[in-house]
Amino acid sequence: MSFNRKIEIIDTTMRDGDHAVSHCFSPEDAARLAEGLDRAGVSFLEVGHGDGLAGSSIQYGFSRHPEEHLHRAVVRVLKRSKLCVLLLPGIGTIEELRAAHEIGAGAARIATHCTEADISEQHIDLAKKLGMTSIGALMMVHMIPPQDLAVQAKLMESYGADIIYYMDSAGALLPQQVRERLQAAKDVLKVPIGFHAHNNLSLAVANELAAVEAGAEYLDGCLRGLGAGSGNAQIEVLAAVLEKAGIETGVDLYTLMDTAEQVLVPLMKRPQVIDNASLILGYAGVYSSFLLHTFRAAEKFNVDFRDVLVELGRRKTVGGQEDWIIEVCAEMAGLARSRTHP
Repeated sequence: MSFNRKIEIIDTTMRDGDHAVSHCFSPEDAARLAEGLDRAGVSFLEVGHGDGLAGSSIQYGFSRHPEEHLHRAVVRVLKRSKLCVLLLPGIGTIEELRAAHEIGAGAARIATHCTEADISEQHIDLAKKLGMTSIGALMMVHMIPPQDLAVQAKLMESYGADIIYYMDSAGALLPQQVRERLQAAKDVLKVPIGFHAHNNLSLAVANELAAVEAGAEYLDGCLRGLGAGSGNAQIEVLAAVLEKAGIETGVDLYTLMDTAEQVLVPLMKRPQVIDNASLILGYAGVYSSFLLHTFRAAEKFNVDFRDVLVELGRRKTVGGQEDWIIEVCAEMAGLARSRTHP
């Protein structure tokens, strides 16, 4: 397939990557990263707590620095890029969205579980009314069939979203599955579609290329692949692959590489790798927030955490169903005892 259109790139180093540094980015860190990404020509920089506006909490982990301080630091240095914020309805509210806009955020990504687009209406509508680029995003898109996803995407479009994003939050999709989902969306949407990939199966960049083949016009990436679990598509690699494929991005590869090496790497706790835990999350199709709870419960019940995660994936668990972890562990432990003592 030939490519002859431009792809816009959204960098999520300072939002999804926030998970990987335990919410410790400082305003100074954010400004230096933003300067490099802005010089590189990235269209949008998504900045803030990994779980979006108002995510800094006992449930999701406290940020070392208030989110608005990061936003102000970034806005001060941007010349070409737009500041983007993430809002998960039920965590962030329209009040936080208004505050982010007043600081200078020019785009808002409103993200819901893939079956819950209907809870995004007031947030998408407000972002639109504020004059922001309003992005509707569906998470965990591996969990339902392409046609069902397209129905949810069409809802977000009807609320006024300028762009619809599919987010492979567990890094569970294969390239053909990405193509099927985006092609079904393109059949019903009038607005552009984007794709956000996690790297649990080492397919993030391949999946984003598959998304472009299916008609995506927006892609996400992080410097050095920084992100939750095994991380996101590595933006420097993504830019290089797109350039080699003859796809225009307007992004300067060398500037991305220099920003990653000189600014981000000193801030990283460790290189972003696909360890056993990340791999099994992608294989099972379970979001990374389940991992620590599963480790603890599996140890308590003396069962293999991998078996637990695979079963949770089979049951299609989502955030809020963490109590199923104990249930699954108890069932597995009981089954093991019955085999040992018939």
